[in-house]
Amino acid sequence: MASPKQTTQRRAARVRRQLKAVANGRLRLSVHRSSKNIYAQIIDDSRGVTVAAASTLEGDLKSSLKTGADQAAAAAVGKLVAERAAKAGVKEVVFDRGAFIFHGRIKALADAAREGGLSF
Repeated sequence: MASPKQTTQRRAARVRRQLKAVANGRLRLSVHRSSKNIYAQIIDDSRGVTVAAASTLEGDLKSSLKTGADQAAAAAVGKLVAERAAKAGVKEVVFDRGAFIFHGRIKALADAAREGGLSF
């Protein structure tokens, strides 16, 4: 039987494989959530570089939030990454949720990024 870590890695690889099949050259908005923080970055897989990133660990965002582990924090990170993507000239991305289910904080981040101008 596979360990929980192997199961998670397999699920993340499956999601990423499906995204690469439908990406058509678009950049990838990758999201990671831990028990205390949430992170988002826009990655150009063809060049292997991060175009824009945001997380709840950043000073100005960290001081304005009650905690980095709720939907309000995820929405703030989504809005910030969308703003930084717009500055970098990115409009369309594919959403990489990794091994996380699309609800709660992940959904809040995605909705805020859409409101901020990203389309996926």
